Amino acid sequence: MDAYDEDSGAAPGPDGSTGARPPEHAPERLPDGERDTGAAGPAHDGGFAQRGPGREAMGRALPDRQPVDGEPADGEPVDPQRTGPDPANRPETPQPPPTGPQPARQGILALSPRYQVAAALAVAAVAVGVGVHLLVVFLSIAPPNAVSKQHGKAVEAWVFPEFEQNWKLFAPNPLQQNIAVQARAEVRTKDGSLITTGWTDLSAQDGAAIRGNLAPSHAQQNELRRAWDFVTATHTDDDRPVGMRGSLSEDYLRRIVVLRLYRTDPTSRDGVIQRVQVRSRTTNVQPPSWSDERVPDKPYYRELPWWTVRADEAAGGVR
Repeated sequence: MDAYDEDSGAAPGPDGSTGARPPEHAPERLPDGERDTGAAGPAHDGGFAQRGPGREAMGRALPDRQPVDGEPADGEPVDPQRTGPDPANRPETPQPPPTGPQPARQGILALSPRYQVAAALAVAAVAVGVGVHLLVVFLSIAPPNAVSKQHGKAVEAWVFPEFEQNWKLFAPNPLQQNIAVQARAEVRTKDGSLITTGWTDLSAQDGAAIRGNLAPSHAQQNELRRAWDFVTATHTDDDRPVGMRGSLSEDYLRRIVVLRLYRTDPTSRDGVIQRVQVRSRTTNVQPPSWSDERVPDKPYYRELPWWTVRADEAAGGVR
């Protein structure tokens, strides 16, 4: 049967014949046993097929195409807003400054300019005061020099007694004794008789007030101790005052004793103190158990003479 018969599905011609019109370009006949896989329709063994590259051959022939800047890759959805060149290469658009509320200023910056100047002057004054204080304290403990000799009285007036620096703990021979100050009084009672009180340990009162106290007062720590040191430094071995400072040290210690006895001794509180006597009780600090050193363990007493209490000091004058 011919290839252009009615079974081939060809349309009748204009003259009514059933013969199929040959194609404008007749395809070449492939040799027997060769099959073109690039034809549009199914190939028949021994039939006619148009020679040309198939889809797979065309796909293998074309090189892989890389996407350019701004173009989505294969399988990536297209963003309608992403047009033009790469946004990384676009010129930056200047942003307007923020218009929201600014953080509130704190500290001195929150004050008005006038108060800022006043605060700065106050800080400067405090800094200058602290610097002068440290300089004066340094001159008081430094070795003698031209400045301390020329302004020695001003330095002592500022440092003593509140800011005195005691370096005895770091001396070559530190204190190895416990010194307690004790006092007693002659009291005139309401019936006119004189009574001598027992010894009151004033140092023990200060020790009880300091022990367990996180912030003991300056008077509890140094008042009685400095008064006793003042007396011993201005008196001779036979307990006679030396100059005006010796008499001043007696007045200072006597007033402290009268004040303490009026506060703590019932007999002194009910009567009028006429005279007082002060003594010290010195005991040596015992060496550690591993030391071969031996020191006496008996206390040593030093009694000062009786001091007469003036009228302005007695009967509540220094209470």
